[in-house]
Amino acid sequence: MLDLDTYLRKQRDQIDRELDRRLPAASTRPAVLHTAMRYSLFPGGKRLRPILCLAAAETVSAALSPAARESAMRAALALEILHTYTLVHDDLPCMDDDALRRGRPTVHVAYGEANAVLVGDALQALAFAWLAGAPEDGAQLVAELAIAAGSQGVVGGQVEDIAAAGKTPTAETVAFIHQHKTGDLFRAATRMGAIAAGASPTQLDALTRYGDALGAAFQITDDLLDAGDPVSAGSAPARPPPLSCLSVMTVDEAQDQVRKLLQAADQALAELDAIRRAPLAGIARGIKDRKT
Repeated sequence: MLDLDTYLRKQRDQIDRELDRRLPAASTRPAVLHTAMRYSLFPGGKRLRPILCLAAAETVSAALSPAARESAMRAALALEILHTYTLVHDDLPCMDDDALRRGRPTVHVAYGEANAVLVGDALQALAFAWLAGAPEDGAQLVAELAIAAGSQGVVGGQVEDIAAAGKTPTAETVAFIHQHKTGDLFRAATRMGAIAAGASPTQLDALTRYGDALGAAFQITDDLLDAGDPVSAGSAPARPPPLSCLSVMTVDEAQDQVRKLLQAADQALAELDAIRRAPLAGIARGIKDRKT
């Protein structure tokens, strides 16, 4: 039986080692840029997107070729550094203006606003450089990440987020922002892992549906956690955070939506190999049980 905590820890450790090995050294000129890039990535968070990518690849095949394994790793690392770029830019004064990220000063506080902009730019460029070198399906992997990151993906979601500031959100606006700022990278993670592993159309479709459902469930769970313990079932909090799903639905409705989404994720996985899908099934269960 899969020990999910052990699996996640081993995957995080592998991803961290590969990031450290492949990133430019902090001393590489311009040193301030490469030092700040590493600051943004270490220590990392859950590394959930790259873990999903690797788990999706392993679900497709029990015996990945060296080329497929390298392509999956490049896809995983590209997802992580692109996700990190979005956080660095999100934290900027012109956007969310956050001073802390993962318990320490954000990049623009630690290294200056101009350097933070350039750190994000450099991470995004490096993500595509790594993907372009993938020995299997590099062009398709580049396209998948570009779509998830661009004007109809994360960037589009951020624009809508900025435009909605100070306004009463609608359910459609909240859903759009959550889909593109969060969901699109989850979808890309499972699709890119599947593509790198040479998935069949049936496998790719199942892993796409799983990624879509998981991303939505993850964001709603985030909103429920952000609301804190005082929130009572059957009602929305008195002052829900801006653009939270709890601005447009009750706690009961949000919890019911998470249950339905995770059922959809489980149904998608049911079409895949029962043994190899275990990590993805465990990750979905972990979303339901999240405490942080």
